[in-house]
Amino acid sequence: MSPLTRRTLIAGSIAGAGISVLAPTTANAVAYPFTLGVASGEPAPDGFVIWTRLAPSPLNADGLGGMSSASTAVEWQVATDRRFTQVVKSGTATAVQAWAHSVHVEVTGLQPGREYHYRFRALGFLSGVGRAVTAPAPGTAPALTMLFTSCSHFEAGYFTAYRRMAEENPHLVLHLGDYIYEGAASTTNVRKHVPATEISGLADYRVRHAQYKTDPDLQAAHAAAPWLLVWDDHEVENNYAGLVRNDGSPAGDFRARRAAAYKAYYEHMPLRPAQAPAGEHMQLYRRVRWGSLATFHLLDTRQYRDDQACGDGTKVCPEADVPTRTLTGNAQETWLLNGMRERSGTWDFLGQQVFFAQRLTSAAGARSMDSWDGYTANRDRLQRSWDAAGLKNTVVLTGDVHRSWASDLMLDYATQDRVVGTELVTTSVTSGGDGNAADNGLSTLNPHIKFNKNLRGYVRTVTTPGQVAVDFRFVDKVTVRDYPVKTAQSYVVRAGDPGLRVP
Repeated sequence: MSPLTRRTLIAGSIAGAGISVLAPTTANAVAYPFTLGVASGEPAPDGFVIWTRLAPSPLNADGLGGMSSASTAVEWQVATDRRFTQVVKSGTATAVQAWAHSVHVEVTGLQPGREYHYRFRALGFLSGVGRAVTAPAPGTAPALTMLFTSCSHFEAGYFTAYRRMAEENPHLVLHLGDYIYEGAASTTNVRKHVPATEISGLADYRVRHAQYKTDPDLQAAHAAAPWLLVWDDHEVENNYAGLVRNDGSPAGDFRARRAAAYKAYYEHMPLRPAQAPAGEHMQLYRRVRWGSLATFHLLDTRQYRDDQACGDGTKVCPEADVPTRTLTGNAQETWLLNGMRERSGTWDFLGQQVFFAQRLTSAAGARSMDSWDGYTANRDRLQRSWDAAGLKNTVVLTGDVHRSWASDLMLDYATQDRVVGTELVTTSVTSGGDGNAADNGLSTLNPHIKFNKNLRGYVRTVTTPGQVAVDFRFVDKVTVRDYPVKTAQSYVVRAGDPGLRVP
């Protein structure tokens, strides 16, 4: 028998599914185009988004992935089983060079609260299979298993945490930013960035995203469940604020750089076309409802913020308390509070990027100017507004700081007056390299902080109408592949009783 090739297997599998297979000719012969995997996101009761990008040579310096300028038809299927014997939706999307031959298909007409499988076909090849789920029907509240993480620096280590997330088979994954890092390649880290220089143009951002997407552990996590994503700073540049850049290197127009970064981000994420950027602007803050159980308010804490106070950094800075300073911008603040007051779900999850609770780093009162401590009036307005509205089930989900933290949110941090919510902070996938379990002692200065550890991994939450069960999940090393995952700490947040409890 002649040896089986990938193309032979693909031909057999999709012929049985009723899709024609075109053998490549000399004129149209290309390599396998689905090198960046597949992904789903933005679940709704009747569907979700499915994504892929055609890139037979994903690291080509021009950022075009080895594709020609021609538009390409991409067939897609959604089925109720992994073998695609029960296909329930199918269609064809067009991948164009202007969007790096990426496709964002909004699948509708599905049943609520169901598991589905999806795949793509283009240029005679079949993609891998992804799993997606639809949100529950309005008025229903089945248990939700969600995993969330942030800060996946390719050079700092292997993406084992993503692999372990995939193995948990969750309903939903939430990524809270720093999906890529913009910096130049190092000489000492485990893996090396391409391009070797700090990225600033569209082609370079596309190549950097493609490099991350070629990682098999990241691909597995995307294929395992639908994702919700929001960015932080490294998707553009470290600690940028609105159109204020962090530093002058590399030189150039920062408005153009932000536009390039936003475009490449959209091209590589399972987002709806409503999130497609226009120049240097992109509407990323949005709401996703999960039946009557929870509402996800996904925030953008970079695009609309005032510049960091006192020149950024961690310091004592009275300017941080100026009432007019804003992290969210006025429009997003109003949008968030109005949405919370709708009470569309038992739980309000605020998916956002930077440390929300007060976090003093010295007895003199030094704080991080990049976090909500640099915008205290904005934080105070939010907390007092949701408290005044009688909302007792607010859980802030945070990334950015490369450590795991768990905090009670206080109406007044100085007096420790009354708990009005809970903050769960995920550590990084790899950023910071191998961690350690030592406590840094900041809980003494901040009695509302109940837990912090410098280990890599993610947070698992299992949410029901009565509680959110929380597990902080870690791998011991990221500089060595394939470490097992373990739970270092667990908490429970009870409905109507904000704050952390040990189960």
